[in-house]
Amino acid sequence: HVRQLYALVSETLRYSPVLEKLLASAALLQAEKKLPLHLAKVLVYDLLFGKGLKCGGRWKALARRHRARLEAELARLKVQQKVSCNEDLLAPAQAASPGASQVPRYVRVNTLKTCVDDVIDFFKRQGYSYLGKAASVEELRALSGKKFLSDLHLPELLVFPPQTDFHDNLLYTSGHIILQDKASCLPAFLLGPAAGSHVIDACAAPGNKTSHLAAILKNKGQIFAFDVDTKRLATMNTMLMRAGVTGFQVAQQDFLTVDPGDPQYSKVTYILLDPSCSGSGNARGSGCPTWSHLWARGAGVTAALPVGMVNRLPREEAAPSAERLQALAGFQRKVLSHALSFPALRRLVYSTCSLHREENEDVVHAVLQERGSAFRLVNAFPSWPCRGLAAFPGAECCLRASPADTLTHGFFVAVLERCGEGAAAPSSLPMAAEKNRQHGEGTEPGAAPKKRKRKKQWVT
Repeated sequence: HVRQLYALVSETLRYSPVLEKLLASAALLQAEKKLPLHLAKVLVYDLLFGKGLKCGGRWKALARRHRARLEAELARLKVQQKVSCNEDLLAPAQAASPGASQVPRYVRVNTLKTCVDDVIDFFKRQGYSYLGKAASVEELRALSGKKFLSDLHLPELLVFPPQTDFHDNLLYTSGHIILQDKASCLPAFLLGPAAGSHVIDACAAPGNKTSHLAAILKNKGQIFAFDVDTKRLATMNTMLMRAGVTGFQVAQQDFLTVDPGDPQYSKVTYILLDPSCSGSGNARGSGCPTWSHLWARGAGVTAALPVGMVNRLPREEAAPSAERLQALAGFQRKVLSHALSFPALRRLVYSTCSLHREENEDVVHAVLQERGSAFRLVNAFPSWPCRGLAAFPGAECCLRASPADTLTHGFFVAVLERCGEGAAAPSSLPMAAEKNRQHGEGTEPGAAPKKRKRKKQWVT
C-alpha cells in the first residue's frame, strides 16, 4: 500500500540517527555483511518502532534473528539518555512529526453518493464538533482536536485539523468522501462543466480530479480520461468505481497522441489539463515530506526496498535544475497547445503543483501568444487571495496557492476560454456556477448554495 510505504520511509528517515546508533551498538551490519545500510534502517525501524515487520520475506527473518539484541540496545540507549519513550530519543528538530504541517486535512464530499449535510451529521455522531462555515483562513489555521469547519471557498469541502486520518473511516472506504487537498479541488471546480457535457481529463491518474468532474457533471455526460501509467490507471479505475462514477472511458495513452479530429471527441467542450511537473508545490513549505522529498533525501532507503515496493514511487525532482525545468516547460507548452486544438473546445483549465514561473505563467503566456486571439485568459475566482506572478499583462487572472497564504499545497491554475463566434459568453465563472447564479445561488464560485434535500442512503 503506497500510503503505508510512504509512512515507513518517512519515519525511517526521521529516526535515522537513532537507528544508526542501534545498528552500531548491536553490530548488525558486521554480523550480516550482505545487508545494505539503508535496508537495515527500514527493517530495524519497522521491527522496533513500527508494526513489527508484517512483510519482507527473507529480510524479515534475518532481522528477527537479531530482535533480542536490538531490543536490549534500545533499552540501553533510553537509560543512557534518561528517557522513557521512543519519541524522546529524537533531537527537537526531528521530534516534530514530519507531517506536522500547517496544511489542514481537507475532505471533499462525494455528491455522487451523499450530501454535505449527511456527512456533517455522520462526523458529529463520531464525536466531532462542527463549527459551521469558516469566515477566514485564520479560522482554518486555528482548528484543533476533533473540530471541523465547512470551507470558506468550496461548498463541498470540509476542513479538519492537520494529521486527522480518515483512511480507515467508513465514509472513505465506501467512497462517500475523497481525501483531496483544497488546491487540487480548484481545477475541476473552476472548469465547472455543465451536466451532459463531454470532458477530457488529459493526465488523469490517480483520479481525484476525474471523480470531482463526474460529481460536477452529476454523472451526466462523458469523461475521456488519459494516462500512460498502467498501474496508476488500474488504481484510478478502482477509485472511480468506488466513488460511483459512471460515463467515463479510461485509456492508457499519451494525450499528445490523441487525435483532436477523431469523431468521438467532436463534442468535447471542456478539458482539464494537469500535466507532469516538477512537483515543487508539494515539496516545499508545508512541512510534510512528499514523495519528491523522500526520493531526494532518501534515495538509498527507497532503492534498498524490495522492487515491488518501489516501482510505484513517482520520481519528480524536489529541486529541478534549470535544464530540467526547461524540458518540463517545453513539454507543458506542447501539451497545452495540443489541448487547445480540439475543435469544439470552449473552456480549459491548466494546472500544476509547481511553484516555478517557468512551468506556470510562462507556459500560459507562450501558448496564448502562439494561439493569437483564439483563446483568452479568464479572470477566474476573483475573491481568491493569491494571483499569478506579474510575468505578462493579465497574469493576475491566474491563481496561485501556497501553505502560507491559502493553507494548501503549492498550486497554480489558469482558466482559458475560446473567443469569437459560437464561444461561451465571457465570464469569470465556471458553467455550473453561472447556472447557479442565474437561479440566485450566489455570485461567484464558493457562494453559499441552497440547502439540499437530505439523502439518507447510508446513515445507520
